[in-house]
Parts: sequence; C-alpha cells; structure tokens
Amino acid sequence: MENLPQEIIQSRIYEIRNLKVMLDSDLAKLYEVETKRINEAVKNNPEKFPEDFYFELSEKEFEILRSKISTTKFSKTRTLPKVFTEQGVYMLATVLKSKIATDVTINIMRTFTKLREFALTYKDIVIELKNLKEDLKLNQNQTIENTQHIKTAFELLTQILEDTKKTDDKVMGFRIEKKN
Repeated sequence: MENLPQEIIQSRIYEIRNLKVMLDSDLAKLYEVETKRINEAVKNNPEKFPEDFYFELSEKEFEILRSKISTTKFSKTRTLPKVFTEQGVYMLATVLKSKIATDVTINIMRTFTKLREFALTYKDIVIELKNLKEDLKLNQNQTIENTQHIKTAFELLTQILEDTKKTDDKVMGFRIEKKN
C-alpha cells in the first residue's frame, strides 16, 4: 500500500458541507480493516474526533451521495455513513496504529495537498481571467468612446469642408472686373 495511486484516493474524496471528506467504508477498504473497526476507533476516542474531523451524514446528504456513486456499495448499509475530513483521516491513523494505516494516510495526505494546490492554482487562474475580462470591458468602452470622438471629428471636418465650399462659391477678396 506504500504507493497507492492518487487517482484511487482522489476518486474517494467527496465534497460534503463544503468540505473534502472520505467515507468510513472507503477508508476501511484502504486501511484493510472492517468499517466497524473504523467506527469503533472513533467511538473509543471521542476526544480525538471533534465535529470538524468527523461527522455522520444526514439522510439527505446520504441520498445525494448515493445518487452520485454508481455502485451498489450502500445497498446493505443499515446506518448512515460517517465521513472524515483531512484532519480526521490523520487522527484515525494515529488511533489505528498499523503500518498499513500509516502508509495509506501518508498517501491520502499527499492527495489532499495536491487537491488544495490545484484549487489554489485554479482560483488564481479564475482571478486572472476576471481581470482580463474587466480589462477587455474597459478597452471596449474606450474603443466605443474613441469611435465616437472620431465620428465627431469627421462630422466637424465635413462641416468645415462644406462651409469652405460655400465660401469658395461666394468668392472672397477683391474682384477685378474686366472692361471690354
């Protein structure tokens, strides 16, 4: 289990209550123990698992999760699943104290870190795109304003040309009349 592929771990990380969490049953499989052993560890060490480390899904959350997962893994579940945040996963490894739990947890921690890094990079990209969009809006507004100024300048030039033409028709200056 030392080189557990990140894709396997990533596919078992869900977002519930705006938190990245892992199901007790998924952790049990990764740690190679029964799910009830995971829940016993929590029950026997409640001080190590505050609600921001571990919580039980509500009926609604469970239904939504069940609809997202295309397996029958929940068909024989009698109780609502429990989920662990990143900190809860780490704390669970300290309670289970097995070599497998330690190795798997290291891989899980690395995966959570990669997800966080990706989220930060993604956030930076979104901010940059928003800034570009604003710049384009400003440039577009400036272009519209410039176009209006150019139109006004052409209108004025056209008016000057028309006035000049009228003036030419009136002839300015002295007129010398020719005597026959």
